[in-house]
Amino acid sequence: MTTLAHSPTSAAAAVSAASVAASTTASTTSSTAGSGSAANLTQSDFLQLLTAQLKYQTPTNPADPTQLAEEFASISTVDGINQLNSSVSAIQTGTAAAQMAQAASLVGKQVAISGDTLTPDAAGTATGAFNLANIAQSASVSILNPNGSVADTINLGQLAAGQQDFTWDGGTPGTQYTYAVDALDAGGNLVSATPYSVYTVEGVNVSGTTPTLNVQGMAAPLPVSSVQTVLGATE
Repeated sequence: MTTLAHSPTSAAAAVSAASVAASTTASTTSSTAGSGSAANLTQSDFLQLLTAQLKYQTPTNPADPTQLAEEFASISTVDGINQLNSSVSAIQTGTAAAQMAQAASLVGKQVAISGDTLTPDAAGTATGAFNLANIAQSASVSILNPNGSVADTINLGQLAAGQQDFTWDGGTPGTQYTYAVDALDAGGNLVSATPYSVYTVEGVNVSGTTPTLNVQGMAAPLPVSSVQTVLGATE
């Protein structure tokens, strides 16, 4: 009877062939990925390497099925993470574009932020806004100079609850005033009023991570997120 056995020469040849195939596959993967690092390998590249491993495995010591299953799981995990990162990047890009479009639409309009300042324009006109918690039977606005003295008083009469605005044309350009709202209901009780500082949007600044607004009367850019309400286009 003739006994078949693997000669040392055949075993060495198989090992050599496996080394050459793995080297060739890795070289091809490196050229495809660019830098050749594991971080740049795609699912297709992993499958090519795995195929070479199975093709040139030692007959007397085949690949462990459990290990192969783990490798398949790792490939799927890496591919899933790459797809997730791509989706997140797409969402971030879309969000940034939407923010820029929203900011651009505010150019030429008046926006209100939390505050109680009045900033007159070149003609000495300033706009203020506030929100009333309830109906006011009578309401007035006191305009205060920088030193705290009263510059003017505006009688607004009866006002509904919600957002209200007023215009004052007695200011000095370049001077920043403040104001206080005095509102009473039918029973003579104070009505809570939340004041806003109103600015005219002159442009959009996109040099930062998120768009900001360049507004009249304020040196620093105004974050879009600080805008409480939009009053409308200026005349």
